[in-house]
Amino acid sequence: MVIQALKDQGVDTVFGYPGGAVLPIYDELFQQNEIRHILVRHEQGAVHAAEGYARSTGKPGVVIVTSGPGATNAVTGLTDALLDSIPIVVFTGQVPTFLIGSDAFQEADTVGITRPCTKHNWLVKDPDRLSGTIHEAFHVATTGRPGPVLVDIPKDVQFASGAYQKPAPEKSYYKPQVKGDREAITELVAAMETAKKPVFYTGGGVINSGPAASMLLRELVDATGFPITSTLMGLGAYPASGKNWLGMLGMHGLYEANMAMHDCDLMINIGARFDDRITGRVDAFSPRSLKAHIDIDPSSINKVIHVDIPIVGDVAHVLEDILTIWKSRGRKTNAEGVARWQAKIAEWRKVDCLRYKPSTGTIKPQYALERLEALTRDRDRYITTEVGQHQMWAAQFLNFEDPNRWMTSGGLGTMGYGFPASIGVQIAHPEALVINVAGEASWLMNMQELGTAAQFRLPVKQFILNNERLGMVRQWQELLHGERYSHSWSESLPDFVKLADAFGAKGILCSDPKDLDDAIMEMLNHDGPVVFDCLVEKHENCFPMIPSGKAHNEMLLGEADTQGVIDSTGAALV
Repeated sequence: MVIQALKDQGVDTVFGYPGGAVLPIYDELFQQNEIRHILVRHEQGAVHAAEGYARSTGKPGVVIVTSGPGATNAVTGLTDALLDSIPIVVFTGQVPTFLIGSDAFQEADTVGITRPCTKHNWLVKDPDRLSGTIHEAFHVATTGRPGPVLVDIPKDVQFASGAYQKPAPEKSYYKPQVKGDREAITELVAAMETAKKPVFYTGGGVINSGPAASMLLRELVDATGFPITSTLMGLGAYPASGKNWLGMLGMHGLYEANMAMHDCDLMINIGARFDDRITGRVDAFSPRSLKAHIDIDPSSINKVIHVDIPIVGDVAHVLEDILTIWKSRGRKTNAEGVARWQAKIAEWRKVDCLRYKPSTGTIKPQYALERLEALTRDRDRYITTEVGQHQMWAAQFLNFEDPNRWMTSGGLGTMGYGFPASIGVQIAHPEALVINVAGEASWLMNMQELGTAAQFRLPVKQFILNNERLGMVRQWQELLHGERYSHSWSESLPDFVKLADAFGAKGILCSDPKDLDDAIMEMLNHDGPVVFDCLVEKHENCFPMIPSGKAHNEMLLGEADTQGVIDSTGAALV
């Protein structure tokens, strides 16, 4: 019943790890060839791999793990998927129904534990309800604001027989609103026609809405000439080469993006949730703007920032209506005001906020990513990341022209995410170039997945920016904690080349900028998994940076600002 339901849902791949409470399901997996099972080395890795699969394909990722520790090991991945709105369906085994509550071997209250970190979950005790529950799980995971769901199946239910139901999403009680209110959309269009300093603020909701949403967004931005910025999760929805692109905004966003957000008079939030890493100090966020918010999740609207024009609906549907109404009203904008706004943004760009001091003897992490971008930009490329400084540098220095090409842990900030996610992406796109940009500390958290990469001959490239530090922790300790580096140094790192060799992968070490291009090409030309140990400057800081408790116009700019913090007039702030 489980396998048939997966087939009827179009599932071709599952990630998992067997155990006693799911052996009946694994026995059925063994007796069929339509669904591929990827054996991971840890259940957390299974969920992150499913996230990578889901984010790069737009299809739900599927996971099977056993009861007790199998389920609890999946909790981090579930929470990660919940915060980043990733559609995941996790099947967990459970002890037989007659043992539930008896503290049986490998029993845990999986439904209770995962209730806060799933969109919805189910404990199925009736075999006749199993198939219908599975179909409903896929519907809930992929409809509305996507997210992770979990189906807990006791072992005696797996052995039982029951009536199988075909998928029937039209019978579901879960039917989120997808069409936006027309009056609110018309109000937004009217504001767009008169705005002098507008900005589009886009998030992962654009990508989650599907390819049509990104195409409609591009049409709207190019037709209006309005500048556009994005959260970490929204990169690629609008091309980085687009003439109206400001770059990422937020704590480590670009100067011009943050300044535009602070000084705009019309801020149009499309599929973002006003995360604290974006808003900075809430009472100083975009203080003089009329604010619109488009989101399919009603609970996200007015949750953090009060908005003037709330629009509940699917991004693609709402953007289509915006374009239709705007065109019907004559395609009007305040062309003179927008031109002056773009000229002001051009001045902010001259700050060159990503400037850094080059080094002849040591590889700067920014330089490593600049070279990686230059040598891979024309390839069929997917990028995943771990979490830390390298993640922010990757967002700053790697350019994305299309959606679903950038997979990173945004909301939860999960160290150990990137490696298994890259495996999921590679499984989904076997001919593509998949690179995980990593820090050595974060990568070590799920390094055991080298076994998975080797077993399935996956040519994933692990590009480790190795500064022998917990880089972002060390940066905050330097800037905010009086340079007291409490436990942020890695004093016993492995030889990554030998580690790769032990797993049957290729290891590459590079420490000299002169050798970097050749080493990167060696990585790219190898047809199997690679661990690239790139030794970089140990104490480089990631700028721009909005310090905790500061507004968007109070950024630390590093090399781009020798005076400290710059405000919107260009004067140094004390």
